[in-house]
Parts: sequence; structure tokens; C-alpha cells
Amino acid sequence: MGSSLSNLTEWGPIAGDGPGLGDIPESCVACVFLYLTPPEICNLARLNRAFRDAASSDAVWESKLPHNYQDLLDLLPPESYQNLCKKDVFALLSRPVPFDDGNKVAWLDKVTGRVCLSISTKAMSITGIEDRRYWNWVSTEESRFNTVAYLQQIWWFEVDGSIKFPLPPDIYTLSFRIHLGRFSKRLGRRVCYFEHTHGWDIKPVRFDLSTSNGQESSTECFLDDCVADEPNGCHKRGCWIHYKVGEFIVTESNPAIEIRFSMKQIDCTHSKGGICVDNVSIIPSNLEACRRRRALK
Repeated sequence: MGSSLSNLTEWGPIAGDGPGLGDIPESCVACVFLYLTPPEICNLARLNRAFRDAASSDAVWESKLPHNYQDLLDLLPPESYQNLCKKDVFALLSRPVPFDDGNKVAWLDKVTGRVCLSISTKAMSITGIEDRRYWNWVSTEESRFNTVAYLQQIWWFEVDGSIKFPLPPDIYTLSFRIHLGRFSKRLGRRVCYFEHTHGWDIKPVRFDLSTSNGQESSTECFLDDCVADEPNGCHKRGCWIHYKVGEFIVTESNPAIEIRFSMKQIDCTHSKGGICVDNVSIIPSNLEACRRRRALK
């Protein structure tokens, strides 16, 4: 098919007088674009003028936006989106849109146009965060918020947060992004340190999720089970891992749903430490599944 398309010009085939891609009405091309993803539309827009004009149609890009995309635009100053065509609105919202003092972001997935959220630890309640003996804020390019919370040592470990947002109807997965060990760059190379990492293999951490419409989910997980996985090495140390807390269903965007989440290990019989907590992500479940499959490759 690629060779066939390359032999067609805007006006017709190189040899003969038959119709070419340029003869397809723009309205027909736009109808086809309704069934394609934004990246596919942008690639086809390079073929000829009819495809390029159809790829700029407001009707095409309106179908790629969530029905309540105005709620996301309302997070931005009006002058940043006034007079924009729908294609430019999609491009604008597919980049992170910060809100709540920049500690939360929303964006549209560039392929599906579905809404995703991320909440920084700066927007969460963390036991002992004010005491530098226990917690420190660490600047890093490895976080979309450029800052993560690093725990040196504590007995009562508890992180809580919530967000209220008009999510479009969908099934969503909530996950914590966690890193065992401290990391830095040395001579241009990423180096990890585990001198503070302890206590996560004694008792599991409990993750909880609840919503304002009565949905609940919880799970428990040992964050550091390297002893049980010695043949494969300490696979949980030195890398960012998304710990799935659970799923919830949104059936309507109005009223906005409130999601509450937490992770805790409050057994005070032992201390624990040496962990970075970055953010909580809320992503449509099948997009999260794709991300996890890519991470395993």
C-alpha cells in the first residue's frame, strides 16, 4: 500500500488519467479521519491539500476531545486558548496542564484523547514531612514535578491525598510511583544508594483508594522482597515502580468525583526508610495496562 500511495500525486497517477488521492472530496476524507487517531491524522495530512484541509477540520478534532474539555481549558488563563481551532486546542491540552499551585497536572493522551491526572507528593499529607530527620525534598529531573519526597527513616509511615476532578466517563487506574533507594548523577552516570533502605521486607505496605460515590479498593505489597527474589536480583531497587492501588469507574463528569488515596505502614515494631515517593497517577485502565507492558519489555 505504501508504494501505491507514493505513486499518486495530488492530481492523479503519474501514468494515465485516472483519479488520484487529490480527487477525493475533503468531506469524505474528514469522515474517514473521524475513525483514526490524532497521530494517524497528522501523518496523512502530509499527502496532499485535501487531506491537509480535512486534518484541520474542527469537526474532526472535536471528536477527539473529551466532551467536557472546557473543564480542562478552565484551568488555563483564557488568553492561552482564545481563538484557537480545535486542532490547536487538542495540542494545547495534550501537554501537561498544571493546577492547584502546580502540584497537580491534567493532560490528554496524545493517541486516544482521554484524560490523565498526576498528583505530586507536595499536594499530599505525609506524616513527619516537616522534620528533616525523617523526610527531605529532593530535586530531580526524573519527576514531572521536578521534586520527590525522600524518607530516611521513620516508624509511622503514612501518605494520604485526594483530588476532586470532573473526569469523563471511563474506567481509571490509580497508582503510586515509588523508588527504593536514593539516586543521583555522578560523572554523568545515574548512581543509586541504599544505605537507608530497610524495613520494607518485614511487613507489607497497605494501599487504599475510595471515591465520593462509594467505590473502594485496597491492596498490600512488600516493597522490598529482594530476599525472596535472590535468583533475579533486587529487581525492585534502583528503579521507579508504579504500584497499582485499584480501579474505579466514572459514569458521569458532573458532579466531579472525589478520589481519596493512601499508602501506609504503621506497625511501629520496626523502622523503615530509604524510599522516594514521587506522585500518584490516575490513568484510563487500558492505557495503564499498555504502559505496564512497555515497562516489562
